Amino acid sequence: MSDPVSTETAASLKTAVQEILKAIDQEREREIITRRFGLFDRKETLEQIGELLGITRERVRQLEKAILIRLKIAADDGKIPAVHEIERMIVRDLSENGRVARVQDIAARLTSSKAPSLETKARIAFVAELSPKLVVVNENDNYYQGVGIIENGDEKKVRSHVDEIVKTIKKHGEPIDIETLHGMLSYESPSQVRALASLSKSLANLKDIWGLVKWPTVNPKNIRDKIFVILQDNAKPMHFSDIAKKIKDSEFKRKDVTTQAIHNELIKDKRFVLIGRGIYALDSWGYSKGTVSDIITSVLKKAGEPLHRDEIVKRVLKSRQVKETTILLNLQSKSEFKRVAKATYTLAQVETK
Repeated sequence: MSDPVSTETAASLKTAVQEILKAIDQEREREIITRRFGLFDRKETLEQIGELLGITRERVRQLEKAILIRLKIAADDGKIPAVHEIERMIVRDLSENGRVARVQDIAARLTSSKAPSLETKARIAFVAELSPKLVVVNENDNYYQGVGIIENGDEKKVRSHVDEIVKTIKKHGEPIDIETLHGMLSYESPSQVRALASLSKSLANLKDIWGLVKWPTVNPKNIRDKIFVILQDNAKPMHFSDIAKKIKDSEFKRKDVTTQAIHNELIKDKRFVLIGRGIYALDSWGYSKGTVSDIITSVLKKAGEPLHRDEIVKRVLKSRQVKETTILLNLQSKSEFKRVAKATYTLAQVETK
């Protein structure tokens, strides 16, 4: 069932665009604008429209520019009320959300939809193009399509702000939360920094922690990176089945993976250490690979002297989530360990005095 808010706002946008198009006298010109912006169907290139209308690509570009100028003048003179109706909606949204935003995000908020339609996004961008109070940031390889309040700067200024944020994060060298990032810059609020950062194709975020898109901790693309993020976020060892559940409940893209696939990746990646039956930790937490016997050996070597079994158990449990009986069984049955006093053990090759 459709959300009433989503349906109503989308309908208002459609009606407003239809009213704006009525201000264009010639059918051919309406066709150019409709197709160039993708107002009722997919966007089309200058070449595609020129081929359809039997005119050159350059002529389509000239006509588009002239039509938009006329519409902007008419809107500025108050002759197209529909522009100002939608403009008010967009300005109100931007004022509450950092003064600039991706068109995708504006559309999602205005329609209360996680996946607004292409037409809805196109109509918002079209109205913003005509509004004297708004500026459009055109999409290219570095920036997403966005809209900002013009009093905060033109397209060039908005892009320079975005570039400054990207440069600051690069210099910081690791993911950073939005509050800390705001403290390193001179913008009025964290929401404005967040809004500007969202326009950059060089950045990504996870739970409002921002970093370069190539950093897996903010933009995990494969299963192993997602496992790493889950463990890091949990800050303590987890069973592989719990890791799988966390991934399925996460905000990751492509999160529908099997528990077996998770287990397979845990086994393959040296960042993940098996510390108990199906329980994994990060090697960066100080855990190391090896059997319980290997860990006992490491504990005794590090001690440099015989240890009571209770102390051995205590130290091994810092690295492994196993039963105490498993540790004791290894102490008593493995030839590399030697009892030198009551319940006290050392390594078999160590000479005792």
